[in-house]
Amino acid sequence: MVIVHGAGSRKENHADFGRACAAAGWASIAYDQRGHGASEDEMTPGALTDVAAIAGVLAGVDGVDPERICIRGSSMGGWMAIHAAAAGERIRGVIAICPAGEQHLLRGLRRDELEFRAGPEAIRALEAWLAEHDLRDAVERMGPTPLLLIHAEGDDQIPSEWSRELHERAAEPRRLIVLPGGHHRSAQHDPELHGIALRWLERALVSRR
Repeated sequence: MVIVHGAGSRKENHADFGRACAAAGWASIAYDQRGHGASEDEMTPGALTDVAAIAGVLAGVDGVDPERICIRGSSMGGWMAIHAAAAGERIRGVIAICPAGEQHLLRGLRRDELEFRAGPEAIRALEAWLAEHDLRDAVERMGPTPLLLIHAEGDDQIPSEWSRELHERAAEPRRLIVLPGGHHRSAQHDPELHGIALRWLERALVSRR
């Protein structure tokens, strides 16, 4: 499992999900996205290719089945996870928690609300990059790759209706979990949801064999 954090976060913030993966028999890897945590780079469009590169690192670890590489992304990380799955065959399943859309990320960039390191040139490149993508199309390009969407109804940053729309466009196997109340980060750190997500993904992977 590749664990991809959102804007303004860092890998350590998702250690709880990494521990849940380990307890369920999954190897996992988390990393700091460009412009975050210990990463030395600015946030740039190259961040999307990093997801596939990290997946490749995990696939090469002894004991890891390269045919079961999945991604769990939160907010901007959910955007990354879906696009990475749509772009390459290495990704076998996605858990996307309150995934951001291009319009949400562009709004955050223009309001200077996204907490990552990026200079003016990088910001302009990110804006152009986001304008060229559409997460709805990416979901459709995922085809039969299992997709689990989790969203809190009380999310005031990314409306839960966005995940409902993505779910409608997704192929089977797919599942949408909408939680009553909550906020943008509440679904990311719920131990019960960790277990539900991993069990659903496990069953979906088995059904595809």
